[in-house]
Amino acid sequence: METILSIKNLDKKYSRVHAVNNLSFDIKKGNVYGILGPNGSGKSTTLGIILNVVNKNSGEFSWFDGSLSTHEALKKVGAIIERPNFYPYMSAVQNLKLICKIKDVPYDKIEEKLKLVNLYERRDSKFKTYSLGMKQRLAIASALLNDPEVLILDEPTNGLDPQGIHEIREIIRKIAKNGTTILLASHLLDEVERVCSHVVVIRNGVKLYDGRVDNMIASNGVIEVKTDGDKEKLVNVLKNHFDVAAVNVDDDLVIARLENEILASEINAYLFKNGISVSHLVRRKLSLEQQFLQLTNNN
Repeated sequence: METILSIKNLDKKYSRVHAVNNLSFDIKKGNVYGILGPNGSGKSTTLGIILNVVNKNSGEFSWFDGSLSTHEALKKVGAIIERPNFYPYMSAVQNLKLICKIKDVPYDKIEEKLKLVNLYERRDSKFKTYSLGMKQRLAIASALLNDPEVLILDEPTNGLDPQGIHEIREIIRKIAKNGTTILLASHLLDEVERVCSHVVVIRNGVKLYDGRVDNMIASNGVIEVKTDGDKEKLVNVLKNHFDVAAVNVDDDLVIARLENEILASEINAYLFKNGISVSHLVRRKLSLEQQFLQLTNNN
């Protein structure tokens, strides 16, 4: 599969802040990638570097397997990394015509893109009359005017109401079905889990995970255990089990993260053999949110 973007050992510091710390990952053609991390984790700085609006300190990146210069490659990229900024007293069509002139794109693309983002019926309305969600959708339309091979979105649903969030997600899915590679920066776990095929987890500029979303949540899960007896003994016995990777305590609940596939009944038998009677024992699969919290807490 063709590599659309390759980032190697990228580094960026702002005075004492290490915004991007030796970051490396690849973006493959035709996938939807989520760059996931808390606010201030380095997501926007990384996007700024690959779009040539932020200078890196060290490391390198290349577009399209290095076959094009960054300047030429960015002609194949559509990006929204700031709040939508259009002329308020001009209509959607008028604003997009200006973008077409800048990008040297024919006007006949405008109707197609407005229909894609569900704004065609409001094409003649002034930008100032648009809701925040509509403004964001118009920004996506403008980024798609030149039919980019790659679409980059930085927190596209930030500040939107639930309806606006749903509309943006549906548009991202439609764009992805057309084969466009999408790179989406977000701090919203639900957003990444719903629309992305791959995820890169970043905290404090450091990569913690890089891979498929379904692989991240397809772990062996956890066992939740309670006992009316000696909780400290329960923790120690679980830590000594071959298939248990780590044990945490949450109030009266003991949570064992599993290293390997094992049945709850096997854990129950193991605990009984070691003199522990349990009042509660449940095996659960981890959600993306739980996996994310484990990654960011353990690194």
